[in-house]
Amino acid sequence: MAETIFEAFRASVAAAPRNAFICVPAGTSYASDGLEWSYDEVMQLVAPLAERYRQAGYGLGHRVALLVENRPDYFVHLLALNAVGASVVPVNPDHRHAELLYQMQHSGVVLAVTLRHHVERLTAVAAELADQFAVVTAEDLPERLPSPSRPTASGSLNRTTEAGVFYTSGTTGRPKGCLVTNDYWLSAGEWFFTLANSGGRFSIEPGTDRLFNPMPVFHVHAGVVALMPMLLSQGCVIRPEYFSAKRWWNEVSSSRATIVHYIGAVPQALVALERSADERAHTVRFGFGAGMEPAIHREFEQRFGIPHLEVWGMTEVGRWTANDHEPRPIGVRAIGRAVAPLQAKVIDEDGRDVAAGAEGELVVRLAGDDPRKGFFAGYLDDEAATEAGWRGGWWHSGDVVRQDEGGIIYFVDRRKNMIRRSGENIAATEVETVLCRHPGVAQIAILAVPDEKAGEEIFACVVPASGRTADRALAHDIVDYCNTQLAYYKAPGWMLFMDRMPVTATQKINKAQIFEPGLDPRTIVGTIDLRAMKKRR
Repeated sequence: MAETIFEAFRASVAAAPRNAFICVPAGTSYASDGLEWSYDEVMQLVAPLAERYRQAGYGLGHRVALLVENRPDYFVHLLALNAVGASVVPVNPDHRHAELLYQMQHSGVVLAVTLRHHVERLTAVAAELADQFAVVTAEDLPERLPSPSRPTASGSLNRTTEAGVFYTSGTTGRPKGCLVTNDYWLSAGEWFFTLANSGGRFSIEPGTDRLFNPMPVFHVHAGVVALMPMLLSQGCVIRPEYFSAKRWWNEVSSSRATIVHYIGAVPQALVALERSADERAHTVRFGFGAGMEPAIHREFEQRFGIPHLEVWGMTEVGRWTANDHEPRPIGVRAIGRAVAPLQAKVIDEDGRDVAAGAEGELVVRLAGDDPRKGFFAGYLDDEAATEAGWRGGWWHSGDVVRQDEGGIIYFVDRRKNMIRRSGENIAATEVETVLCRHPGVAQIAILAVPDEKAGEEIFACVVPASGRTADRALAHDIVDYCNTQLAYYKAPGWMLFMDRMPVTATQKINKAQIFEPGLDPRTIVGTIDLRAMKKRR
C-alpha cells in the first residue's frame, strides 16, 4: 500500500500509463485549445522536477509555497515535492500584500513557486521577511534551483509525513494553517471508495471516471477531495481555469465529465441561466457538494438530469457525510448519515447527546484506537486551538444540525451564524434561504447586532435585484414577505441596501468583511429600522 501521494501516483502510472490524468478544457488563458495529459506524460514532468528539488537540497521539514493558480503546474509541483518529502503551501492568488506576508511568515516557507505575474508581489514579501524564502517562476524554472535556507529534517517518509498546509478562512482572527499529512490525502481518496461501497448513489468506475471541479486548488475540496479519488483509481481530474456559469455546460460536456464537484453557489448560478440544449448534452452520473439552496435542489435535478448529493465536510476532517441513500430527502439540507468507520453524533452545549429532532452541535471521530486518523494533524503553531477542537475525544465542527429517528443528519447553520433573540435561537441560513427567494433580492447576508431589549436582533444586508429601487418600500416588502414565511421574530429588525458584498475565493459571501471590526452597522447612514414591523400574529 502506498505511503505517500507520490507513491500512489507512481502505482497508477504503472497500472494505467496511457489513461488521462489531467484535462484542461479549451478556452483557458494558457491553453486555448485545451490539453490532456496521461499518467505517463505527467510522470515524465514530475520525475525530473523531483530530482531537481532533491539536488537543490529540498526534503523533509521544508515547506514550499505554490502560487500557480488552477493550472496543471500545481499538480506537477505537488507530486514532485511530495516525492522528496517536502510540504506544499497552496496560495490564494487574490491575497493582498498583508495576507501574503502573514501566510509566508506563519508557514515558514523556504521557496515560493509562482506564475510570472505574481513574482513582483512575492518578491516584495520575501524582501520584507529578510529573504526567508526564494522566489522562482513556474514558466521558466531555473535548471539549478536556489538551495533552501535550512537543511532537511531527519526522519522517514511515510503516511504520517506532513504533505501540506491549507489555510482556512475563518470569520474571526487570522486564518489558521491546517497541517495535513500523506495519510490525510490518501484517506480522502480512499473515503470515496468507502462511500461507493456503502450502497448509496456515490460510485466510482476505476480507469474511466472523469471528475470536473472548477473551484480553487488552494482549498481542500478541489486540491484534495477532487484529486485523490481520481489519482487512486487511474481516473482523470478536469481542471477548468475558474468557474464560469456561461461556459459550464460546454466545458462539462466537451471534457466528458462523469462526476461534477462544486459548492452551493454553482448550482444557483446554473439554475439562473436561460434554458438551452447544452444543459442536457452531458455524461454526468452525479454531482456532489455542500450548500445547495433547498429551494432549487429539486429543480436542479429535474432540469439538468443530475442527482445532487448534498455533503458535509470541513478541512479539519478530510472525510465527508453524504445524502446519497435512496429515498433521498430533497430540498431540506439533509447531509446523510455517517458511514463507518466515521462516527457522528449531535450534542448540546454541555456535551450531552440530544434527542432525535433536537438541534445541537455535530461532532465526529473515527472508530477504533485512533479517533484522529485521517483528520488534519493540527493547527500550525496553535496546539491550544487544536485540542479545543478535539474536546472529549470528538472533533467539534461548530455546525448546528439535527438528526431524525432514522439517523439522517440535517444541516441547520454554523454556530457562529446563530442569532439569540429574546431566548429564541435563529439560524441566519434559514432566514437567508427564505429571503433570497424574494424577487427584489439579488444577494442577502443575515448578521446579528446588539439589541437593548432582545439581546440580539437580525440585521439584513441586501443587494437589490436589477431594476429594483433600494428604498424603504422595498425593505417593508421584504419584511412582509418574511412574515408570511417565518415566525415574526425571524424577520429582519434592521436592513441596509448595498451595491455589492465581499465574497471569498469560493464565491461565498464573506460576512467577516462586510463591515469594519468594531463598527455598529445600525449607525450607518441609510440603515433602516424595521423593528416596529416585528409583531406576533
